[in-house]
Amino acid sequence: MTAADIFSPISFTRGPDWKNRLALAPLTNQQSHDTGVLSEDEYKWLTMRATGGFGMVMTCAAHVQANGQGFPGQLGVWSDDHLEGLTRLADGLRAGGAVSSLQLHHAGIRSPKEIVGQPVGASDDADTGSRALTTEEVEQLRDDFITAAKRAEKAGFDGVEVHGAHGYILAQFLSPEINQRDDQYGGSFENRCRLILEVITGIREACRPDFQIGVRFSPERFGQRLGEMKQFFSELVTRDEVDYIDLSLWDSFKMPEEEEFKDKSLLQHFMDLPRGNVKVGAAGKIVDAEHVCKVLEAGCDFAMIGRAAILAHDFPEKDR
Repeated sequence: MTAADIFSPISFTRGPDWKNRLALAPLTNQQSHDTGVLSEDEYKWLTMRATGGFGMVMTCAAHVQANGQGFPGQLGVWSDDHLEGLTRLADGLRAGGAVSSLQLHHAGIRSPKEIVGQPVGASDDADTGSRALTTEEVEQLRDDFITAAKRAEKAGFDGVEVHGAHGYILAQFLSPEINQRDDQYGGSFENRCRLILEVITGIREACRPDFQIGVRFSPERFGQRLGEMKQFFSELVTRDEVDYIDLSLWDSFKMPEEEEFKDKSLLQHFMDLPRGNVKVGAAGKIVDAEHVCKVLEAGCDFAMIGRAAILAHDFPEKDR
């Protein structure tokens, strides 16, 4: 694997090709206005990564409901008031030469009380004071994810990524520990997957045929089980509704935490699974060209670059 491989284009079932295998990871930049409206600083920060050579540039997590905010200065996509800024950003990323993606997010029980007042999640949570969503509220949450994707499409983004990682609300529904519901969104593995799969199907049906959809999930921490997350990966591949899977591993080169899976690296557990038409990338401590080559050699189609992109907006150009 050489630098030339890093700079080969990548094609997807739907949506535009990426000019290389380097994507800007969604980063918590805390630059938006309190209303969720894009700021000038945020616009400059993201468009600099587009002109800096990244094949795809993804926004920070953008909350799909006002009560789903996870951090101060978070970009919003829950209101048409956000459209003007989002349209400007999508245009700027395209002009900079990058494919654009807006990450769809709701923090759930990880929403700070001082920001949202009453946090909500899959189930009641004593540690955070969060309350469980009613079934009707879960259905509204699903619809708001879909509406947010349509808003991103209207703004001119090439696609969206559904944030199902890091213990945020969709991950909370996936978790057998956090999700203690007794309706159709809790209990069995099938039921716990229901919400995120309904979100993905809804976006695929609501948006144009070439709208690019990714999904991010993390197979460990926040109550996840690696065996189930491998099943979830295979379900995404079988359904063939997403164009890429973004594996957020915190460390792309680590071994699994669960003893029964320590026969190979965490990443390799997924690389050994059939992936059909779905492209797969990894995020976590990929800081230089050597690391990028390593994850590509392992079988990834692309690498998500986080901290290294903070240090150098033109990270891709430095590794040519």
